[in-house]
Amino acid sequence: MRIGILGTRGIPNRYSGYEQFAEYFSQYMVQKGHDVSVYSSSLHFFQEEEYNKVKLIHRFDPEDKLGTFGQFIYDLNCILDSRKQNFDVLLQLGYTSSSIWGWLLPKNTVIVSNMDGLEWKRSKYNWAVQKFLKFAEYLAIRTSDFYISDSKGIQSYLISKYGISTEYIAYGVKSEQEISTKLFTKLNLESGNYNMLIARMEPENNIETILEGAINSTNNQPFIVIGNYENTYGRKLLKKFSRNENIRFIGPIYDMPALNYLRENSNLYFHGHSVGGTNPSLLEAMASKACICAHDNPFNRAILEDGGFYFQTSIDITKLLDSEQIIDCNDRKEQNRKNVIENFSLDKINGLYETFLESCLKT
Repeated sequence: MRIGILGTRGIPNRYSGYEQFAEYFSQYMVQKGHDVSVYSSSLHFFQEEEYNKVKLIHRFDPEDKLGTFGQFIYDLNCILDSRKQNFDVLLQLGYTSSSIWGWLLPKNTVIVSNMDGLEWKRSKYNWAVQKFLKFAEYLAIRTSDFYISDSKGIQSYLISKYGISTEYIAYGVKSEQEISTKLFTKLNLESGNYNMLIARMEPENNIETILEGAINSTNNQPFIVIGNYENTYGRKLLKKFSRNENIRFIGPIYDMPALNYLRENSNLYFHGHSVGGTNPSLLEAMASKACICAHDNPFNRAILEDGGFYFQTSIDITKLLDSEQIIDCNDRKEQNRKNVIENFSLDKINGLYETFLESCLKT
């Protein structure tokens, strides 16, 4: 197959779940003998023509000058180029800034879209943006041939809303996580004696709720916050919580082995994501043998099941940090590792994608 992957800023990953998936999946498909190209932003730090034998197609991205609107221009440039490539399959990862150009997608190529995580529900968007995102979702449905849902909740929504057939394929994660102790040592941490979270600084990730629960507890362990706080919400959190001596804002970290070791050795790892489907960072925490407390919603419960603790309010966080029940986490950790190996390993998920794309070509 000749496959093009749209909808990411490029690989190697420095951004989010879609970039991470594109990095792993494209390399897997190349190893299987397929011809794979990943579209990449002109602003991406890696500007070579190939990455581990995956072809990279760099296209102009004015996001640094135009802000969010620049993403629409970048997606347009990628779609226009795809018309010249004669791909068998074009895999679109999300639709937020691309579906308005859907009518320009190549007619002789099978269009497969991963339908993202109900973007219009994100609280960071005002009503006008949310309305546009609902329309963008509709356009993605109209201009795609086949659909993938990364969670059963999203699959059920799409079937109910649009009456379409959609394939459920979650994200994958490495079952055996590489580790590095250098960041742990640099931060002068003690194993089992700190709590942490890793997230984008966005309201729907419940960071404020988690940190409020932490500072109201009698737990005096350091709380490590990893994520880029150079946005409006991030600066708000920094102003509100950085004066507390136990809260430590580290900033963004892209060293996965270092993050794995931090997760594994934390007392509690908090996962506050409340919007979207299967979140890669939750799977990574499970694979890293972290003791997890996740926001209580259907997306997280479908993945974590009873392998962790759950919260809805800051009071839930406070009670958990003040309790002794965390010492019973070993069984949960083992359950999570088994769950990852059986259901979310990279080889399994990549294989499901390969099989589905091949079936789309035959239909």
